[in-house]
Amino acid sequence: MRSIDTWLDRFCYKHPRFGIPHLINYIIFGNVIVYVLDMFSSGMASALLGLDFGAAILNLQLWRLVTFIFVPEASRPIWFVVAMFFYYFLGNTMEESWGTAKFTLFYLCGAVLTFLASIVTYFWTGGTMGYMISLGSVHETLFLAFATLYPDAQIRVYFILPVKAKWLAGFYVFLQVWNIVSMNRVFLPILLPVLLPMLIAAWVNYAIFFWSDISRLFRRANARRRHQASAQTVNFKKATQQAQQKKGYIHKCAVCGKTDTDYPDLEFRYCSKCNGYYCYCKEHINNHVHIQ
Repeated sequence: MRSIDTWLDRFCYKHPRFGIPHLINYIIFGNVIVYVLDMFSSGMASALLGLDFGAAILNLQLWRLVTFIFVPEASRPIWFVVAMFFYYFLGNTMEESWGTAKFTLFYLCGAVLTFLASIVTYFWTGGTMGYMISLGSVHETLFLAFATLYPDAQIRVYFILPVKAKWLAGFYVFLQVWNIVSMNRVFLPILLPVLLPMLIAAWVNYAIFFWSDISRLFRRANARRRHQASAQTVNFKKATQQAQQKKGYIHKCAVCGKTDTDYPDLEFRYCSKCNGYYCYCKEHINNHVHIQ
């Protein structure tokens, strides 16, 4: 059975003209406009453009279904500027790697899932709390996508400290989970209905586009676990421990008799073609008669 990201790749291959070229540039431009309007209206622009299921559907403010994409997350000017430059770098890099069609699908799918999450938030709170929802969580998972494709890429934290993208992505996931787990119980009923659906929507969007990578990771982990628990591995470790306790060494060449105790710098290997656990030094691993 083909994974969903494989079907997405086939769709993008068959429809190369689908999507909006340089989409991230338009999103950033919209964020800048809304941020400037917020500065002169005390946040009124975001309040009118943010996604609220009750206002968008029940009050027929349908423009919110599109304009929430341009609502900025950061409030301080310095962090807003840093975020925009960072998303500009990530977005253009990912579009160059994925292609316009797949990158547009990533944001389109993220927007649809965010809208579904807003419905959950609306009914979870009984429609009494008007949260203004943006696409911030999807923007953040864009970094997870980048870290998956370029795990060893160097990201300079605060423009100084170089850290690999995979470590920053792991820290981001830990931080998101920790923020919910460690949340004060007083604020839990207020913040959880909006934080949790948005986070799940963003991570589901990431999982859709990287399902093959996630499945491969779990398969490797499961294979490693089975290998460590297999009788062959257990017997080999047991035989190694017994040899060390009784004979005073771990490895001994079955041809020349050299041991790792007498020659600590010598490399020893076990032959997979011999019937049993027969060890050989580097000189004889490929130059010996197989024992059957």
